[in-house]
Amino acid sequence: MERIQVLVCAGTGCSIGNSGALIDAFRTEIKSMGLESEVSVLRTGCLGLCGVGPNVSIYPDNIIYKSVKVEDVKEIVMEHFYKGRPVHRLMLNESDQETNEVHDINKTKFYEKQKRIALHNCGVIDPENIQEYIAKDGYFALGKVLTEMKPQEVVDEIKESGLRGRGGGGFPTGLKWQFALNEPGDEKYVICNADEGDPGAFMDRSILEGNPHSVIEAMEIAGYAIGAHHGYIYIRAEYPIAVERLKHAIQEAKELGLLGNDIFGSGFHFDLEIRLGAGAFVCGEETALIQSIEGERGMPSPKPPFPAHKGVWGKPTIINNVETYANIAQIITHGAKWFRSIGTETSAGTKVFALGGKIVNTGLVEVPMGTTLREVIYEIGGGCPNRKSFKAVQTGGPSGGCLTESQLDTPIGFDELVKLGSMMGSGGMIVLDEDNCMVDVARFYMDFIVDESCGKCSPCRIGTKRMLELLEDICEGRGTMETLDELEVLATTIKDTALCGLGQSAPNPVLSTILQFREEYIAHIIDKKCPAGVCKALLSYEIDEDKCRKCGLCARQCPANAIDGELGKVPYRIDQNKCIKCGNCMTACHFGVIVRK
Repeated sequence: MERIQVLVCAGTGCSIGNSGALIDAFRTEIKSMGLESEVSVLRTGCLGLCGVGPNVSIYPDNIIYKSVKVEDVKEIVMEHFYKGRPVHRLMLNESDQETNEVHDINKTKFYEKQKRIALHNCGVIDPENIQEYIAKDGYFALGKVLTEMKPQEVVDEIKESGLRGRGGGGFPTGLKWQFALNEPGDEKYVICNADEGDPGAFMDRSILEGNPHSVIEAMEIAGYAIGAHHGYIYIRAEYPIAVERLKHAIQEAKELGLLGNDIFGSGFHFDLEIRLGAGAFVCGEETALIQSIEGERGMPSPKPPFPAHKGVWGKPTIINNVETYANIAQIITHGAKWFRSIGTETSAGTKVFALGGKIVNTGLVEVPMGTTLREVIYEIGGGCPNRKSFKAVQTGGPSGGCLTESQLDTPIGFDELVKLGSMMGSGGMIVLDEDNCMVDVARFYMDFIVDESCGKCSPCRIGTKRMLELLEDICEGRGTMETLDELEVLATTIKDTALCGLGQSAPNPVLSTILQFREEYIAHIIDKKCPAGVCKALLSYEIDEDKCRKCGLCARQCPANAIDGELGKVPYRIDQNKCIKCGNCMTACHFGVIVRK
């Protein structure tokens, strides 16, 4: 039995950071030191600290080394594994540097308020070794369900837990399962929606990369509960690591008889297959996803009928996203009351967020429902970097809205965020600071929606395009107050008339920014200024000729040759007709004599 396990993050983020080379380097160095019988090296899933990867976790010492490079490996092996002295300069900790006391990483600000349920085992086990999953009670819940519980009892347990869908809508999971169970027929289907399309979101991908068996086990439980024997995992092809680990996990489960025929000798059989999506955002909508699985163009269909009544191939179907399924085995294992005790009255359990944008600790976090936005952003996320002022947080992706400083003490919950004009969504949380223009943020999301609209209904196909044009008019100085009025009316109309939930929620970023930051829109329209200095058409750069050092640094950095002057003799001046508003001159000037207006 080895005394140390070296767990190297092999999620997408750390893999891009060359964590594969780290694994090889650790194994080589450990062997050269003769420690191969005492120290093992394993690949694992996301530890959550994506902003400081690649990350290496040391068990049982409970230490995480961050931003590890290949050249650091020799020092870690020699000092820590051989001499027993952790390398403090690479550690994620809040240790006392004078006494060299190492604090438990779970007590650090990043981890202290987190509770991992959906992310259970991510960063702890090798996702490509089913034995490690089994050793951590993997497939215990499936065994319990198949040998001790009836289908209705399983559904009742999920209903009792209060679990709501983590894909954005927040529909009660147990109720959805009940609808499918009540439908007659021997042919039913279970689908996992892994088509995670929100900008900046990577929760589902990380679960599949770090703990794929949790989703496989949950889908089998769902199949037993509703009477289905076949499932589809619909995942975008842009997730190659997740796809390969899913394929490997499915094969492992089949080899051990945990997937396929007569599972646990119960007579229940269930099989899974993977369907790759082409990256269409609209295929995150369940009826569009079904169309895609069937080989059709992914476009939403009117409801009813709902998938639980008539889904894939016209048969009763339940669709849940990855994070929803990742909670199922934990609920069965620990009980509905345990899960219900976490979170709030109307939003039980935890929620995983991809925390990004202008935040110190970029990464993946899982917190109990009811945790405030302020706690996530400031205590876990570390606030905005470079002493910049917080401006807003955008939740729910293109379907969500922006919330301000005054709303940060709101407890995180499905209903609470909707009341504020935003939504939970799948879990993207983008932090914005004083340098962000809220009109430009609205334009960014609307540009995304226009690109991703399936085009089936006129309100979304035509209306969002027109909204984008109005936002571009405002950002480029052509907007009027009538433009703003038209934008609001059009946004409200689209919400009321679009075919699917994605189209209906598409105007949310625009409406929320108009509500919360109307003064920025007015500044763009009336003053023809962008307060954040983002919208180039409304910017100008000027040189204070009285303070100009006549050094010519600015002129040498100007790609448009828009700056004239004479070295050492005549102050430099910017030709506004030639200036392309790139800001290179302001960056180049060491004397602060160039101002942006």
